[in-house]
Amino acid sequence: MSIRSALMRTVLFAVAYTVATYAGRLTIMDGTSLSMVWPAAGVGIVWFCAQRHSPARWADAAALSAITLVINMLTGASPALAAVFVVANLVQVGVFLSLMSRWRPNLWGAGGSEGLRSPRDLWALLSAAFCATAAGAAIGPTGVWLSIGHYSWPATAVWMARNTASMLLIGAVGLCFGHALAAYLTRNGGRPTGWRRDAGLALRRTPPLRLLEYAAMAACSGAAYFVGFGYEHELPIAFTLIGLTIWGGTRLSTPFVVVHDMAVGTVAVLFTLHGDGPFAQVASLPLRAMIVQLFVAMVAVVGLSLALGRDERQALIAELAADKAALAAKEEQAAQQAKLMGLVIDSMADGLAVITADGKVTLRNPAMARLLGGRTSPGDQVAASGYYGLFNLDGTPIPADQTAYARAMEGERVTGQDILIRNPDVPDGRILSVSASRLHHRGENSAVLLFHDVTAERRHRDELIGFAGVVAHDLLNPLAAVEGWTEAATEVLTEATATPAATEALGSLTRVTRSAARMRGLINDLLAYTTARDATLAPGELDLDALVQDICTTRTDSAQAAGSPSPLFTVARLGTAYADAVLIRQLFDNLISNAVKYTAPGVTPHLSITTTSDAGGMLTISITDNGIGIPAGQHDAIFDNFHRAHRTAGYAGTGLGLGICQRIVHRHGGTIRATDNPTGGSRFTFTLPSTTAPAGTPVGTGQRDKVPGHA
Repeated sequence: MSIRSALMRTVLFAVAYTVATYAGRLTIMDGTSLSMVWPAAGVGIVWFCAQRHSPARWADAAALSAITLVINMLTGASPALAAVFVVANLVQVGVFLSLMSRWRPNLWGAGGSEGLRSPRDLWALLSAAFCATAAGAAIGPTGVWLSIGHYSWPATAVWMARNTASMLLIGAVGLCFGHALAAYLTRNGGRPTGWRRDAGLALRRTPPLRLLEYAAMAACSGAAYFVGFGYEHELPIAFTLIGLTIWGGTRLSTPFVVVHDMAVGTVAVLFTLHGDGPFAQVASLPLRAMIVQLFVAMVAVVGLSLALGRDERQALIAELAADKAALAAKEEQAAQQAKLMGLVIDSMADGLAVITADGKVTLRNPAMARLLGGRTSPGDQVAASGYYGLFNLDGTPIPADQTAYARAMEGERVTGQDILIRNPDVPDGRILSVSASRLHHRGENSAVLLFHDVTAERRHRDELIGFAGVVAHDLLNPLAAVEGWTEAATEVLTEATATPAATEALGSLTRVTRSAARMRGLINDLLAYTTARDATLAPGELDLDALVQDICTTRTDSAQAAGSPSPLFTVARLGTAYADAVLIRQLFDNLISNAVKYTAPGVTPHLSITTTSDAGGMLTISITDNGIGIPAGQHDAIFDNFHRAHRTAGYAGTGLGLGICQRIVHRHGGTIRATDNPTGGSRFTFTLPSTTAPAGTPVGTGQRDKVPGHA
């Protein structure tokens, strides 16, 4: 708001306040300096509400003070008394604005932009008006007392009644129409245009019968108040006029009710001032003023209470309907999503199941039953693993506590556990990859299981590995021939006369020798992997301390022969395992060789080998090194075949070593994983059965794995 527009509004309100003050002074009661009515109190609070954000509020305060002072003096008040009225009016306005800002900051003029919307707004308006009037009454009547020499309690009561009624009635009108004007200006970009269009729209939207009801209300009110106040003075029928207020409050719009209350209140006051109407018969002027003001206040309170209560009820009904519609839309959306989710789950090729902690199957898709050979859980309760035909890939039954469901319920996240399904409905067997995790829902734990058929993948992989083993074995003879003839040619050229051609040929033979060595390493790894996979296990008691000591000594001798730093070994007592000696030697040799090889240049390898045992008869062995470590995100992938974590770092290898280690550990019923060494390097942890393993602990079957596609 600019200063210019603010000052223009100050002038307009000053004119209205002048008229209201003059009209109030015309109703001074005989023998006092107090007016019967004081519309200036209501105009004053509307003035300052409208100018709440004005940059020139000082001008408003100055104008109100000047008008109050001049008009009171012109109408017979002494300068001192007029000054008291100035202070009383300013305090009255200030208290009203402060209380409304605190109690109803959402209303127009109190800091917000809303109009009167509920009975709570009305009670806040009435309470603020009463408190503001009380503050003014503490000053105004006291000034009158000082002026005339005695304190009049009736005069104070009149002050309270007239100012409260004025602020309630005119304040309600101001709040309603101030809000409406602000909304109108907002719709039209702050320009006072389009009022004819808006009025026309409002009229067209109002049903004809409702317009007729408005006209009937106005006509009936005029006739009733003329009869009640002007036709017969003796009949006390003013109470019947409240019926019209009830009619308007329950049926017609709140702005109309506000205007109607103000109009009938003005009629009642004017008739009473003229000496007509039931209230004019009261002999005591202060009592007459109080009664007519109470009548006006009662009409306003009753009408506004009904109208605002109706508005609030309609708003709540509309809000409830909107909430119900939104809830219905959300429920429909949720139903559609649930239906879509159900269709997606039912159309999945992978099996999905959700099983509670007490073994109840709460969700199962058709693929689940198909992958299990059509065997569904009887009574929706999980049966024993033998009912479904669950086996490890080596043909041993899966213990109840090793199923993916049991592991998930213990809090373990199962990823890619291969199981063999073999039952009368799946006689040829089917390999499934199972993933499972625990789900906490509605205060209960459940397990979510996902089954993926990998039979074809595993058969294809087995065929490739078998083919690679055959090819590797068949390549040894021609490779031996290549190495032999290369060695012979190298000896001949070395003894021959040194010529440029001989020197070049020797360089080529050296490269052939290195290539043959790399090829022999690859063939040996392929044969080792095939052996780790297919060789018959010959488990027995194995002294791990002697085995590891022998491997460490061999690695130390190899490092000294190559002129490299000798690795340092810290080996705890390892104990005895129940395992295949050949495969376990290969397992330790691969892991220790990797730890020594993957060490940064100039760093002495330092390995720590420890073990612990558990009540289940398994040894947990850890090999910790100070090497270059494993790249982030590859701690699981390094066990895949032909995966090389440091492919570009210049370290030789085929990527089969850790795959061989994993295969050996799995064939002994253990697990293996890789983690980071907190002080730098890597830690490989694996489990093997000990000599104290209870009966039934799987340590291989003495035959090749029973998988589909193999005898």
